Amino acid sequence: MRRHKIRAERGYKMPSYKYSKPAVAAPDRLKQQFTITKPDTVWATDITYIRTNQGWLYLAVVLDLYSGKVIGWSMKPALAKEIVLDAILMAVWRRSPNEKVIIQLDQGSQYGSDEWNRFCTEHDLVPSMSRRGNCYDNAAVESFFSGVKKEKIRRHIFRTREKAKADIFDYIEVIYNRARRHQHLGNISPKAYEQQALNVG
Repeated sequence: MRRHKIRAERGYKMPSYKYSKPAVAAPDRLKQQFTITKPDTVWATDITYIRTNQGWLYLAVVLDLYSGKVIGWSMKPALAKEIVLDAILMAVWRRSPNEKVIIQLDQGSQYGSDEWNRFCTEHDLVPSMSRRGNCYDNAAVESFFSGVKKEKIRRHIFRTREKAKADIFDYIEVIYNRARRHQHLGNISPKAYEQQALNVG
């Protein structure tokens, strides 16, 4: 490779931040059972990072595991508890669930804050925590993040955070939820899958 001046294409490094144990832990209630038969019974949430020339942009999402639809999201330049609170607030506002919802999450400190736990209690959300370092416990969200990076970002470094926000918004609300087909949903989009179930019901 050196002789022919070929260089491997590398992904960018993960931003460094210290792991901090959540103040309040929760058991893993889901245990990798991701086949959900009813909407608004199990949600999943997590955070990832996007590189820009202005620094990191963090993305938090909430998915309904019934359809895989992104029902809440938030993007911020700092990895603080507000990013997860804004994402879950959007999800609750959009869906207004009538019953308790299990919400799968990792052991990040943002999900162990007093504000997070109060919000969950007030809105009948039941936290279910992945085991530390086990990405399979929250595989649906990890799969979504992988799709964003492969289909939209493609190792691209955005010039500004605002440009990254605009492109990711477009991917979530226009492409992924409304148009992207999923084999496990019968080759239709999450929105179409939910609408189909509603019409059948």
